Amino acid sequence: MVTTEMIKDLREKTGCGMMDCKKALNENNGDFEKAIEFLRKKGLAAAAKRSDRVACQGVVESYIHNGNKIGVLVEVNSESDFVARNDDFHKFVKDIAMQIAASAPLYITKEEVPQEALDKEKEVLEAQAKESGKPAQAIAKIVEGRISKFYEEICLLEQPFIRDPKVKIRDLLAGLVAKIGENIVIRRFTRYQLGEKS
Repeated sequence: MVTTEMIKDLREKTGCGMMDCKKALNENNGDFEKAIEFLRKKGLAAAAKRSDRVACQGVVESYIHNGNKIGVLVEVNSESDFVARNDDFHKFVKDIAMQIAASAPLYITKEEVPQEALDKEKEVLEAQAKESGKPAQAIAKIVEGRISKFYEEICLLEQPFIRDPKVKIRDLLAGLVAKIGENIVIRRFTRYQLGEKS
């Protein structure tokens, strides 16, 4: 039989909602490990649905790189203050602050890149491809590939994670959303580098 205490324990372990925890335990005959697995599988499928839910809780994290030459302030939002106090959430926010310090993104998403900046980059890439003598039919493909690289350099969610370059930041975020069961949004950041013009 599933008890309130079991549901509470599962919620504390996973960060998922009470009803989700109750359902997971009921569907797995009270088996704690199977319930966690059930929530993780369900979470990945539900992560996309959560993206339109309002995230207005969360934290502002600061990170100062060794030597005090680079500093970062980042705001990451969750739907509830319960999640904002979760250890996995805090670890994620700290990792994001370090990522911004190390990789210096300019934007969070591809959609934030101004069309003017994108057009300018495409122009430069086309000119470089032509200059290197590539055939006209190959230029569009070359530019497309290099634009993906451009996004990786300037957009936080497209960047490879500094601790595990096989994982992109957007995948790290999706994994956390799946585990915690709430919409999580990297809202904004500021990166300071000593001597840099503002």
